[in-house]
Amino acid sequence: MQLLDQREAAKLLRLSERTLERLRLQGGGPLYIKCGRSVRYRADHLEAWISARVVSSTSDGSAS
Repeated sequence: MQLLDQREAAKLLRLSERTLERLRLQGGGPLYIKCGRSVRYRADHLEAWISARVVSSTSDGSAS
């Protein structure tokens, strides 16, 4: 199992680290693991989060 830190996860998702932080605080972001004060992401959870956001048209608002 590969664990990524916030910087690596943000790079993989092509998001800023700040956006990833906001998603953690507000909810709706990828699942994450707390290791003491550190946050880690499993690569398979990031892939699942990406897959859950696939839409077929702009009128499909379920991925927001």
